[in-house]
Amino acid sequence: MERTLRIDSEFYSKGNLQIDKRLKALKANNLTNYAIISDGNHMSISDSFTEMGVPYYRGGDIYNMFIEQCPNPLYIPRSVFNMKMMQRSHLKKGDILMSIVGAIIGNLSLVSTDNDATCSCKLAIIRPFANLSPEYIMTFLKSQMGQSQIQRYRRGSGQTGFILEDFDQLLIPELNDGIRSFVSNKIHEAKRLLQLGIENYYSCMNFMNEVFGLQKMRLNYPNTMEQKLGNSLFSSGRLDAEYYQPKYDMLFNLLDKFETKRLGEIVNLYKSIEPGSDLYETEGIPFVRVADISTFGITEPSVFLNPALFPDVIYPKKDTILLTKDGSVGIAYKVEKDDNYITSGAILHLEVTDENILPDYLTLVINSIIVQMQAERDAGGSIIQHWKPSEISNVIIPILPMEDQIRISSKVQESFKLRHESKRLLDVAKQSVEIAISENEETALKFIKENGESLYNK
Repeated sequence: MERTLRIDSEFYSKGNLQIDKRLKALKANNLTNYAIISDGNHMSISDSFTEMGVPYYRGGDIYNMFIEQCPNPLYIPRSVFNMKMMQRSHLKKGDILMSIVGAIIGNLSLVSTDNDATCSCKLAIIRPFANLSPEYIMTFLKSQMGQSQIQRYRRGSGQTGFILEDFDQLLIPELNDGIRSFVSNKIHEAKRLLQLGIENYYSCMNFMNEVFGLQKMRLNYPNTMEQKLGNSLFSSGRLDAEYYQPKYDMLFNLLDKFETKRLGEIVNLYKSIEPGSDLYETEGIPFVRVADISTFGITEPSVFLNPALFPDVIYPKKDTILLTKDGSVGIAYKVEKDDNYITSGAILHLEVTDENILPDYLTLVINSIIVQMQAERDAGGSIIQHWKPSEISNVIIPILPMEDQIRISSKVQESFKLRHESKRLLDVAKQSVEIAISENEETALKFIKENGESLYNK
């Protein structure tokens, strides 16, 4: 008998019953036969969060395949991490994290390093111990069959949740060794390509820093300073001392050695919308917020909008640069193709209008210390950072000769190609599991043979 004693019709829908029947035909076993299930920290530690320290992951951080990709985790001091009551939530390499509260139930990430880290009780920790690899278990749980089971057992009508006791209701099949081995190998290969892409990106950044002499720039200064009353003080309208730190003068003196333009002379700036949370939907057109954007791309949003309510909204176009101006300010990402999602009003759309500036180069400059320091200066002085469009238009952009821009842009594009190939391999691994379950293992092995080889190995 079904242990949860559910009587709602959705629980016994035709689709759910078909998946259950198929998995049992494959002699699937309960997930708890292969993994220990627990959750994260239950202590109240919000007063302990710091800018640096040990990563503390939350439900909203679970978007990428590898948890270490999380762009903006919270941190706690090592003294808090080492507390006895925190030890149960310490993460280990091979752990699988799953969101178990709210609209993002079922999001999964793999802990892929031995680095110290911990997480909140909004996450389940799935720790495999026998037979099946963490890579295979996570890939199955991300598949259609895994997600259908997870959503079937979520509870509640408002703030929904997935309780730990229901993990023993999830069925997982032991597919043949060839498929399981392929999945594990592809996850490892995808991680290697992803890391290589990140290294390539930062090598571009380092090259640009060398060209502009930024690596020799001193950024640490005494806590006290003097600033004479002058035109700059009155024109800025700022009286806080942080705005006048010497490091900003040093930056602008360094940039004076190069050709520069104001950002507003290079791009057109467009603002999107802020619909309000009462218009958020669980399906429709994806709504991208600041938390969903990083220098490397857009994570899958958990919020959607009804497109009929926003007929005149702007959509991202190829080579548009998305730039965050509120909260985590100064994050730039260049859109690689026309896409169908709506961005929040906290994200500006920058359309490059200067034919002497390559979009990839400009995006890298915006993400570099050159513009990040200007964003820090403009948006500082408040609890919630806000970077005004007028300030963004006045950002100073150094312009390298076109041959240098081409060299940098080529390396940036190669970095993104590596990341795309990494994602493709992850998709192939998931599809191979889905085909093996929904059709048969022979068809899955054929699919693997046709699609499983990395483009970087051919």
